Amino acid sequence: MSFSDLKKQSKLGSLTSKLVKEVEKMSTTSGGADERLWKPEMDKTGNGFAVIRFLPAPEGEELPWAKMYSHAFQGPGGWYIENSLTTIGGKDPLGEYNRELWNTGTESNKETVRKQKRKLSYYSNIYVVKDPVNPANEGKVFLFKYGKKIFDKVMEAMQPEFEDETPINPFDFWQGANFKLKIVKKDGYWNYDKSEFGPVEPLLDDDDALEALWKKEYSLAAVTAPDQFKSYEDLERRLKMVLGQKVAPAQSRAVVEQEDDYESYSVTPTVESRVVEELEQSYARSKSPSLPVVTKEVDDDEDDALSYFQKLAEE
Repeated sequence: MSFSDLKKQSKLGSLTSKLVKEVEKMSTTSGGADERLWKPEMDKTGNGFAVIRFLPAPEGEELPWAKMYSHAFQGPGGWYIENSLTTIGGKDPLGEYNRELWNTGTESNKETVRKQKRKLSYYSNIYVVKDPVNPANEGKVFLFKYGKKIFDKVMEAMQPEFEDETPINPFDFWQGANFKLKIVKKDGYWNYDKSEFGPVEPLLDDDDALEALWKKEYSLAAVTAPDQFKSYEDLERRLKMVLGQKVAPAQSRAVVEQEDDYESYSVTPTVESRVVEELEQSYARSKSPSLPVVTKEVDDDEDDALSYFQKLAEE
């Protein structure tokens, strides 16, 4: 898709309109620092504030976000902080181990599974409009890693709850809106509840400047490329070391093939999660109409949990 085509689609097009109708129907039926990544920082008052703009999908890619499942927990042998192979449709040793624990039926094992479950993160390209703590970041393009709370706000902007609210496409250069990121500390975690989108307005008035920004975006497909994941064998070795014991025999792998299938382990999918699924499938079907519709569950997650665990692990 060319930049001119991108501008022509600078509104909620037929795809999103179709998505909104589908949501209504479903609702009634039921190592080192990565310099590409931007992260807000707290100021001296203990709060955080920044203004960012979510950017369209990079050139040659379909979606303006990438999803990553990860695990983060501490065992007798240290911390296990790894990307989950279930992100790319593979079998993951921790997912299988969790399933074996869950299938025992004991409450203590189920509680262990809950502590070791997958964490869901999203990645998008952003333009930093205002960064009071690090003003040198302003006017630059970064990758932004965020959790379900922020993603829910993105989806609420696309599919508002009330009829007097106008839906917007937060990833649009011209008809999108700046996102005011407001952070407070709550129970040891960063809380984003007060964050909100501003009024609809072009990011910049110069299309040439916008195109230059677009060409600076980072590939989102690369975020979940196979080389971002360790092999099953390497993950299994790490898991055994962290657990301080051997992983249970793999005979129960055939009990359930996917980590998000067994009852009570994954949370019930929300309307927002089904919106995401439908949007991604809509894009896929627009490229290949013969593809079937598939519905999956999406795990809940605490915002910024992985970053919090990572910090603990490094202390």
